[in-house]
Parts: sequence; structure tokens; C-alpha cells
Amino acid sequence: MSTRYSSFSSSKRSRNLSKGAHPASMRGATLVEVLVAMLLFMLGVLGLVGLQASMTRAQTDAKFRADASYLAGELTGMMWSDTINAAKYDSATCASYGPCSSWADKVAQVMPSSNVLVTFTSATGEVSIVISWSTPTGETHKHTAVSTILTSEG
Repeated sequence: MSTRYSSFSSSKRSRNLSKGAHPASMRGATLVEVLVAMLLFMLGVLGLVGLQASMTRAQTDAKFRADASYLAGELTGMMWSDTINAAKYDSATCASYGPCSSWADKVAQVMPSSNVLVTFTSATGEVSIVISWSTPTGETHKHTAVSTILTSEG
């Protein structure tokens, strides 16, 4: 009878193990593994969200820098094509001269919280264009372009 009992218990034990039964020390291990996997996945997603935010911020800063460079180049081109009136592009007289005033309005529309300083030296023909702006996050940036405009005076 004891032989029969031992064969019954061993076949029952092998049947339980084949059905995926775990010893008492292994209970809940799958749940812990799933929770750890979810934690790692969540950290990865949070890292990607942070990366996306920093890329958007960098792209916005780059766009403003490119716009400032373009606008400074545009004013330099305007001055080259209007050398007779180059002195009127100076910040002191810009508001009273139509082309310069419309350019300053364009800068105000394109650049957030912008300030423009244009200095023109008649003797040397040197023009300095400084465009400063503040980003939506509050950072202040500045772009400076220096060029020489050959005028009939210089």
C-alpha cells in the first residue's frame, strides 16, 4: 500500500508541475516582474517626453536666431540698394523713413519682445544691426550683424 501511495503522490506532483503550478516561494514573482517591466517602460516614455520638450525648445530658439539673421540681412540689402539714403536707416531717424519704418514693424511682428538698434557711420560706411529678443521662456538673446555700405559720401 505504501508503494501505491508513493506512486500516486509522485504522479500528482509531476502533474501539478506540468500545469504550471509554482512552489510557495515563487508565488507573486510574475506580478513583480510585470511591475518592474511597467516601471522601466514608464521611465523610457518619460525620457522620450523630456527629450521631445528639449528638442522643441531648441527648435524654437534656432528659428528665432534664423529669423534675426534673415531680418538683419534684409536690412543690409535694403541699405545696399538705397545707398543715397543709407544714413536714414540709423535708429535715430528710422521711424521717419518709410522703408526702415516698415522693416522695424516687420521685426516687431516676427520676433517676440524685440528691440532693434541700427547704427550707421557715414564716414566709414559701417552699419551695425543689433536685434535682441526674449523667448517665451524668458531667455534674452541678441544677434549682431556688421557690414560696410559703400556710399557716395564714404
